[in-house]
Amino acid sequence: MRGTPKTISLPRRLICDLMRASMDVPFVSLSRSLDIRPLLEARAGALAPVGWAAMFVKAFALVARDEPVLRTVYAKWPRPTLYELPKSVATVAIARVEDGEECVLPQRIAAPEALPLAQVDAEIRRAKTAPIEDIPMFRKIMRATRLPLPLRRLSWAVGLNFGRQRGNWFGSFAVSSVAAYGGGELHPITPGPFIVSYGVVEPDQTIHVVIRWDHRVTDAAPIARVLTRLEQVLNTEIAAELQGSGPKAIRAVRT
Repeated sequence: MRGTPKTISLPRRLICDLMRASMDVPFVSLSRSLDIRPLLEARAGALAPVGWAAMFVKAFALVARDEPVLRTVYAKWPRPTLYELPKSVATVAIARVEDGEECVLPQRIAAPEALPLAQVDAEIRRAKTAPIEDIPMFRKIMRATRLPLPLRRLSWAVGLNFGRQRGNWFGSFAVSSVAAYGGGELHPITPGPFIVSYGVVEPDQTIHVVIRWDHRVTDAAPIARVLTRLEQVLNTEIAAELQGSGPKAIRAVRT
C-alpha cells in the first residue's frame, strides 16, 4: 500500500525527543480517588473559579514545600546524585493547535506555591492562546528543537543530567490531564521525576489522581503520604483561597 510521507513538525519532533529522554526512567505509579467535597463547594461559590490544572499545580507545590523529596531530581553528571531544588518548578502540559495540528507544549511555572492561585491560572490560560513567540518557555524549547539532531541530543543531555539545569529545563514536577476531553486514567511519560494526572469529578464528589515518579528518587510509602496530604491541601488552603476571592455575584431578578 502506497501512502503519503509527511514532514515531522517541530511540536511533533519535540514529543519524539521527549519520549527518547523518558525511555530510561524507572517509573512507578500510584493512584487514588480523593474526596474533594470542600474544594468543590468553595469553587462553586467563587466569583472567578480557576482551572483544575492551576489548583493541582499550586496544591502539589504546597505539599512539596514541606516534603523536600518532591523537589529532588536524579542527576547523572558529574556523578550520579540526588539534587534537591530550593523551590518547586512546575511544568504544565498545554494542549494547542498550531498550523492546523494538535500538539502539546510544556509551560514552566516557577515557585507556584508562592504565587496567587489566580496568577497560576492566568499563566496556564495565556499559554493556551498566546502566540508561541510570546511565551518564553515555548520559545526556548522550540529553539532547541530546531537544532540538528546531534546538537539536540547534546542540549537534552545537559538539561537532563546536571541537577541545576534539570530544574531550569524540566522542573521538579509536571501536571498533565485529559479531563477536559472526558474521563480516562492518563499515565503520561516525561523525564520526571514526578508527574501528576487527574480525571473528571465523579458524582460522589471524588476525583481520581495518579502520581508517577522516578523510583530512583523515592519509594511508594512517601507518595502514599503525599496523596493524603494533597487531598488535605486541596480542601483547606486551595479552598480557602478560592473563598477569599469573593462570592459569586447574585443577579437580581425583576418581579
